[in-house]
Amino acid sequence: MSSFIIEGGARLSGEIIPQGAKNEALQILCAVLLTPEPVTIHKVPDIRDVNKLIELLSDLGVEVKYLSNESYRFCAKNVDIDYLETEDFRKKASSLRGSIMILGPLLARFGKGKISKPGGDKIGRRRLDTHFIGFQKLGARFLYEAETGMYHIDASQLKGTYMLLDEASVTGTANILMAAVMAKGKTTIYNAACEPYLQQLSKMLNRMGAKITGIGSNLLHIEGVDALGGTDHTMLPDMIEIGSFIGMAAMTQSEITIKDCQIPELGIIPETFRRLGIDMEFRGDDIFIPSQERYEIETFIDGSIMTIADAIWPGLTPDLLSIVLVVATQAKGTVLVHQKMFESRLFFVDKLIDMGAQIILCDPHRATVIGLNRQQKLKGIRMTSPDIRAGQALLIAALSAEGRSIIDNVEQIDRGYQHIDTRLKALGAKIERMD
Repeated sequence: MSSFIIEGGARLSGEIIPQGAKNEALQILCAVLLTPEPVTIHKVPDIRDVNKLIELLSDLGVEVKYLSNESYRFCAKNVDIDYLETEDFRKKASSLRGSIMILGPLLARFGKGKISKPGGDKIGRRRLDTHFIGFQKLGARFLYEAETGMYHIDASQLKGTYMLLDEASVTGTANILMAAVMAKGKTTIYNAACEPYLQQLSKMLNRMGAKITGIGSNLLHIEGVDALGGTDHTMLPDMIEIGSFIGMAAMTQSEITIKDCQIPELGIIPETFRRLGIDMEFRGDDIFIPSQERYEIETFIDGSIMTIADAIWPGLTPDLLSIVLVVATQAKGTVLVHQKMFESRLFFVDKLIDMGAQIILCDPHRATVIGLNRQQKLKGIRMTSPDIRAGQALLIAALSAEGRSIIDNVEQIDRGYQHIDTRLKALGAKIERMD
């Protein structure tokens, strides 16, 4: 288990380029299974979860060719569907939550699939019902083996249908979409997720020959086709990294330029950080964060305490609430952070409290943060990263704290952030990795 040793208090400066979007990568990479023709993907983040998925695709028989930094070519011409029966597949798939999204492409192209219960962050209950109910509406039949924890799916006769999703699940929508593109007839998905990741996937599938309309809305129409071809695709920059870097600059009183952000795709994210009092300038597609001695949280128009909550797109992504929370600890003012979607994602606040933050954990979903206005710095402590997003928030806290912090279990951070210690050192951070 690796650790980060951080000497806090250093002001950072320079430029940083966000990695490709992790959440988009997990969908896009699975989509290569839909065609026997080559698919070239650019801006692939070099992170643990993505690399594990690429390894799983390779084990399935997908030819993987590394082209250059962040670019790969995939060819799923000779997929070994029998690999799904192996113990090796069960172990690898169960350790990676993103593996669930190989199901849609496998059902569409091969008419069958098998998957174990996926792993992932321990941030609360994350249901697979939306995926499975969607597949069933398309005509798939399920068998669950309790002894092995494996799901067997027969999808030999997928047919288009109308479905109203019980929740606007991003991965559920992506999985159902990939299954529907080669189903017979027309499929309509209402209450579909419409995040930029889904829009990117839909546009990629259309370039491959799919017929998807309604992209960017919560009502998707898919006309099934017989086969899909190859394409090239470039992923968006990771909006969670961009939000993290905005928060990091404010917390450490640093002057940073975040390059190539594709700002129109960020939705409400910049405005959310502005409500925390953080100044920023848009310079073309770059975001410039000036050094700020102080930043003050807005109140609502009637003077009441600001509430920042997650919501389905175009609302604020839940992945950034941990960053919002940690940034608020050094602001002037008070904010209620409401994490609606996951019941365990706020359970890292005890570590921030140990560092000196003033936070009241109201219940598993809500925390009130009373900003210290930099009158009392956070102090360095030893802590453990519980999940990807909390780990990034704790890293930002440590960078701004007084004294030395040690963050254990940084493999969790590595799952979502590409060479983060090396990239931060280039900005002047005092961070070392200890194995």
